[in-house]
Amino acid sequence: MLLYQFAHQSGSPEFNLKRMNLEVISRKDNKEAINIVIAKIRDYINFKNLEPLDKIPSERMLSEKFEISRTTVREAIQKLEFYGILKSIPQSGTFVANIGKIAINGIIDDILRLGTSDFKSLVETRILLELKTVRLAATRRTVDDLIKIKNALDAFSEKVYNGEDAVQEDLIFHLAIAKASGNSTINDLMLIITPEILTNFEKFHVCNKIENEGVNIINEHTEVYDAIVAQNPALAKQKMKEHFKALYEYCYKV
Repeated sequence: MLLYQFAHQSGSPEFNLKRMNLEVISRKDNKEAINIVIAKIRDYINFKNLEPLDKIPSERMLSEKFEISRTTVREAIQKLEFYGILKSIPQSGTFVANIGKIAINGIIDDILRLGTSDFKSLVETRILLELKTVRLAATRRTVDDLIKIKNALDAFSEKVYNGEDAVQEDLIFHLAIAKASGNSTINDLMLIITPEILTNFEKFHVCNKIENEGVNIINEHTEVYDAIVAQNPALAKQKMKEHFKALYEYCYKV
């Protein structure tokens, strides 16, 4: 999964937000193909009557059996790992998790029914996450985290002053703060919803809003960054709340 790769790349000391391949976070999974593989894996588990801790075939074997690319099979397996259905062990293979077959089928059915989140729900979820995230970042940030946040802030500012689309740079700034929170689950949730946010930003012309208010957003980002530098979680939350006020009001007008 591309977002999974990004999450682990971002943990590297050499990771540089300004050089990051923006396509990684803007590209959406081929959801339909992945769901086909997930359904086939479920059917295979049931047909072979696999029990908890039984091994499933390798990516290559599943790819040949299902006649689907190994990349898609890999992403499907990673998604099932995320939901606790499968467990991969390095050098050993991938195994059915230690849960009952009824639970496995129920969870997979829920995964396949998952719909695309609506714009308002995405905005609400993002705001709730980030108000908590920024407090943690202000408390836990390292010098390396500050460098990454500042790099993202500078990249956003440069695009705005050059009159260029800076939506992705805006989101990278927020992802850098999520990374600085030191909470891997919050960071992963931010990474999961980011592609949908990008898609909806384009759909609802939020890009135009950012272009029109770019200088104000630079100031808001700077105030959030300064509060994180000062390790003032209350101020950081307040500045982030002010930053999101216009976006929250805007999403309820569309």
